[in-house]
Amino acid sequence: MSGQIEYPILCTGTNLIIPFGLPFPRVNSKSPMSDEPIRLDQFLKLQGMVGTGGEAKIRIQSGEVLVNGERETRRRKKLHPGDVVEVGDEKAIVP
Repeated sequence: MSGQIEYPILCTGTNLIIPFGLPFPRVNSKSPMSDEPIRLDQFLKLQGMVGTGGEAKIRIQSGEVLVNGERETRRRKKLHPGDVVEVGDEKAIVP
């Protein structure tokens, strides 16, 4: 596998330790590890609150999703740490 680097990684709780001298692997901006805000539809999929992006779109646009207690119909709504998302009887907090 030329061109790929294998990282000897040590995990300690939530910390990821990469030995000195190795390049740090990039984190996808859509990854839950990113500090960037996440879109509502992406969050619903990552949390398993919906099965597909299409289902997320339908449930959001039909008004079934609450963000911080208020009905949200914008699927590209940016969520931030601490936001509370509810779909039916399921509830998740953005980490």
